[in-house]
Amino acid sequence: MTYTPSQTVGPYLSIGLPWPDGPDVVTEGVPGAFRLHGVVTDGAGDPIPDALVETWQADPAGRFDHPDDPRGAVSGFRGFGRCPTDDSGRYWIRTLKPGAVPGPDGAPQAPHIDVSVFARGLLHRVVTRVYFADEEAANATDAILTGVPENRRATLLAVPDETGYRFDIRLQGDDETVFFAV
Repeated sequence: MTYTPSQTVGPYLSIGLPWPDGPDVVTEGVPGAFRLHGVVTDGAGDPIPDALVETWQADPAGRFDHPDDPRGAVSGFRGFGRCPTDDSGRYWIRTLKPGAVPGPDGAPQAPHIDVSVFARGLLHRVVTRVYFADEEAANATDAILTGVPENRRATLLAVPDETGYRFDIRLQGDDETVFFAV
């Protein structure tokens, strides 16, 4: 009997997955647009130059351009971004801050962006959320964020800076980003 080794999700992400407007959820010049950006690193803290970061989010009113939005789909906001990391492990997505969306129990969730990361060595994508450090009141009532141990919540917070918000993603090790089983 011969065995076939497991296949990881990378590093061949650059073949067919990125597209020219992938990092642009909105175009440059849209009022309120900012860059969500950061570095994807491995367990040793080294940048990963061949990862792919995908984002999915609601529009600023908390609505999705998707038929599964229980309040009815709205059109005109793609909500999806995709950016490969560069040689230094950096990625960026141009977007708008999402509005609050209802959770499964109907309670509002804090503004957040869902993130998937594909990279070499991963058998499956990893999934996390980006919350905004300047949304303290909303973050304090978000059931998912408050369900994360307090000493780990900082790994889910994007911090404002001169170009938008910085959100680094650490796949393993000290300060590993919190990932969710979905």
